[in-house]
Amino acid sequence: MSWLTEFVRPKIQKLVRRTDVPENLWHKCKSCEQMIFHRDLAKNNHVCQHCGHHMRISAKDRLELLFDGGKYQTIELPNVPVDPLKFRDQKKYTERLKTAQAKATYKDALAVAHGEVGGHATVIAVFDFSFMGGSMGIAVGEGIVAAAELATVQDAALIIVPASGGARMQEGILSLMQMARTTAAIEKVKEKGLPYFVLLTDPTTGGVSASFAMLGDIQIAEPGAQIGFAGRRVIESTIREKLPDDFQTAEYLLEHGMVDMVVSRNELNATFGRLIDMIRRTKPGASVVPIKDAKGKADKPAKSKNLSADK
Repeated sequence: MSWLTEFVRPKIQKLVRRTDVPENLWHKCKSCEQMIFHRDLAKNNHVCQHCGHHMRISAKDRLELLFDGGKYQTIELPNVPVDPLKFRDQKKYTERLKTAQAKATYKDALAVAHGEVGGHATVIAVFDFSFMGGSMGIAVGEGIVAAAELATVQDAALIIVPASGGARMQEGILSLMQMARTTAAIEKVKEKGLPYFVLLTDPTTGGVSASFAMLGDIQIAEPGAQIGFAGRRVIESTIREKLPDDFQTAEYLLEHGMVDMVVSRNELNATFGRLIDMIRRTKPGASVVPIKDAKGKADKPAKSKNLSADK
């Protein structure tokens, strides 16, 4: 009896027992509803291989994607007052912060790193939408100011990648003040003649889109990204008109001149590298070849006429 219970039964149970399958092996595309294996999705940078839909990614994945070889170094952001307004709704603001920090990689909704893009020194500030909807509070404002200052010190290009619902309501007027602070910080970068790019991702709305997110020298957006200020329903109820189906998408803004380029995620590193190179290169990439005439002699540059002498 013991042989049956200790040897035969476990063997049979092992054959018929249902194996638990992890829930995160397959992901469903929100656009085409196709199921995608997690390794295939990660290999394609979380872009649907069936319809090209760009899914949201973490700040860490974004940094690895944009920097050359995925190599970069993050900086420690300045310490800021926690819950300066002692805000409370259904929960205390401090409790919400602790919950978000327990799930996130970084302390707040922004990460700042420096490295190289296209072989050029670059500072990148990336929003993390999973941290309280990427909302902009004092910590995010301080992070963008720190990124701008680091770019000026390193004589580097600055790229900001917003993914935010706007200002953080738990910090009230203090969060709205970050719109002015971040705008002033970007102006210092531009005064030094350094390139400033914005990569608009899904979503970029509210106070973020009304400040630094629309001040880039070149505005780039990911395909299908939602970009705007107020929500679609708010606008429709205000103007009492039906908006187009593609309203506030990256493609719609490109068509109406609000965005310069719509670039696939897999091409972002190469695109930024070319743009930085074109702006920062002060010398020709190759030696100047003189133009020869029919006899094989190099043409000499024409001498400028002295107009005063002719007179």
